[in-house]
Formats: sequence, structure tokens, C-alpha cells
Amino acid sequence: MKPGDKLFEKIDSAIEECKVGVAVFSPRYCDSYFCLHELALFVESKKKLIPIFCDVKPSELRVVNNKGNIPLRPKEIERFNLALEEAKHTVGLDFNSNKGYVRL
Repeated sequence: MKPGDKLFEKIDSAIEECKVGVAVFSPRYCDSYFCLHELALFVESKKKLIPIFCDVKPSELRVVNNKGNIPLRPKEIERFNLALEEAKHTVGLDFNSNKGYVRL
């Protein structure tokens, strides 16, 4: 991206053109509107998604309003939670940074 580019336009069009997405879930992943927006786009567009759970269990991932950097509307919370549920039920990788390993 270049200075002056519209962030959402660039991200949305890049996701539209790609075939596979990788989501790296961290303990603070759900605090980021941008991460959740990108995840929802992948899921809604039926792209192949490879989740990597880094120092977090899938069951710990949930959207909480006003916890992140942008307050969420109820429709966004529902949209993001649906995308998270889809990712939680997709076979991915577990990574533990303290132990330095990936578990399949």
C-alpha cells in the first residue's frame, strides 16, 4: 500500500482476489476491529482459511463490545462472532510461544 491509499478498500480488494487466508489468532486478536473485519470477509466470501492459534485456545476467542479499538454495533458483533465460530471449527495449527512449537 502507498501513502494516501484507503485502507479498507485495499484490504477488501486484496481479500477478494486471494484464494487462501491465514488468520493468526492471539490473545488480543478480538480487540482489533481490522482483524475481525478481515476474518469476516474471508468467511463470508467462502475463501479457504488456515487458522493459527498462537498462545490462545479457540474456545477463548469471543467478541466483546467496547473492549477493542472501535466500538461495535450489534450487527458487527453478530457478524464477527459468526466468523469466529467458523474459524474455531476449522482445522488449524496451535502455536505455543513459550515452548516454541507448533502442534497440528
